[in-house]
Amino acid sequence: MKSSPELNCGVAGFQARFGIARVEITPPIGIYLRNWGAAKFDTADSIHRPLYLTALTISSLDDESTEPPLIMVSGDLGWWKSASLFGEMQHRLLEQLGCPEENFWFALTHTHAAVPLQPANASLEGGEMMGDYLALLESKIVDVAKMALSDSKVGILDWHYGTCNLAKVRDLPDRENPSEKVSCGFNPELEPDDTLLVGRVTCEAGKPLATIVNYACHPTTLAWQNRAISPDYIGAMQEVVERETEGALSVFLQGASGEVAPREQYTANLEIVDRHGRQLGYSVLAILADMHPPSSRYEYQQVEPSGAPLAVWEYKSIPPRTDRTSIKQEISLPLKSWPTADELAQQAESSPDRFQQERLYRQREIRMYVGDHDQWPLPVWCWQLGEAVLMGTMAEGYTVLQQELRDQFKDRHVVCMNLLNGSIGYLAPVELYDQDIYQVWQSPFERGSLEQLIGGVAEMIQSLPVGEVAK
Repeated sequence: MKSSPELNCGVAGFQARFGIARVEITPPIGIYLRNWGAAKFDTADSIHRPLYLTALTISSLDDESTEPPLIMVSGDLGWWKSASLFGEMQHRLLEQLGCPEENFWFALTHTHAAVPLQPANASLEGGEMMGDYLALLESKIVDVAKMALSDSKVGILDWHYGTCNLAKVRDLPDRENPSEKVSCGFNPELEPDDTLLVGRVTCEAGKPLATIVNYACHPTTLAWQNRAISPDYIGAMQEVVERETEGALSVFLQGASGEVAPREQYTANLEIVDRHGRQLGYSVLAILADMHPPSSRYEYQQVEPSGAPLAVWEYKSIPPRTDRTSIKQEISLPLKSWPTADELAQQAESSPDRFQQERLYRQREIRMYVGDHDQWPLPVWCWQLGEAVLMGTMAEGYTVLQQELRDQFKDRHVVCMNLLNGSIGYLAPVELYDQDIYQVWQSPFERGSLEQLIGGVAEMIQSLPVGEVAK
């Protein structure tokens, strides 16, 4: 991914009051942990690393301002088995925080080694613990957001693009029938999107306040053999980054990762997952080391005569921007002609195969949420912070989503996020709809939905009152 020369030479940072806080949300051993159809167990028996909520808040510089703050909370969690479950929690959270809907983001890192977010179910081993855990999660979200808001500091947010080789394409055509059937695993023949976008928040004295990491890679290192609760690679990544940034907390934002995951995955080997985290962590540190000073531009000055004519460049400070916008819009996408929720439930109950049952029950939850319609309005959240744009949806888009948007807006830093404020299903490119592939048959969305979303988000970004990038 190549940005514009102007962006590479530096742009104005974004200045505001930033708050950062973290609380632990590790569930108890013995809780229901079945995330994989191939698993031979139902409960967690150990803890690899703690799970956390990390909150980043953004408030006006003006103490007298009535403008509500932006609140972003990232959780070491997988996905919502029912989008309506999050919708109910979201309503209560907004009331408790006094926050408008467009200003509150709850992002999932998408680890596949955390408890599935679903209501309590005493018929499942360890499932009776889920009610208490969800109540704890809700209270902790409020706590961590208020902690961040209560300890905010004036800072400047700058962004920088780089790369990391952790993510690989995980769509592998079947060796016997490659034109139709596709497995979910490492494909060495395709090039992944390796873009890593890092945000750095520094205080006025230059001390690190926070690091934002936006990277697309499914946290599926640990799979059906694993019984340890774990944040997957995110935990070791944060350990590496925070150790080298004077303890400044880092926030992980899962990118458009529909078809990318680590090359080496589907294991219970905890050494592998920590190695993955270190790989991403050191990539983040390399990008931080390559960043310009806060809100600055690298400018050509003159030629200095020597043995060779030497071109001299110097950093020049740029007044930081303070303009921000937060919006939520809905983009209508076509739905597949799935059976009704009742029909899917009947099919699940009559199936002797547990994996097939799980698949049908998940489809039923989605069908109940979107209703028996042929179109569904997908919510899209978008924040503009100075020259940067952050967007996300509850769907799991393929990397082409972030590639297309970054290509169209080369003069801006564009953060793209999956699994924001809920979870519902994949958005795969139109050409995959003629193949037997998980990301297509799992999704409620009809062919062409991803392309419609890209076009709609591009129009949203174009309509934002972002002004001109400082020169």
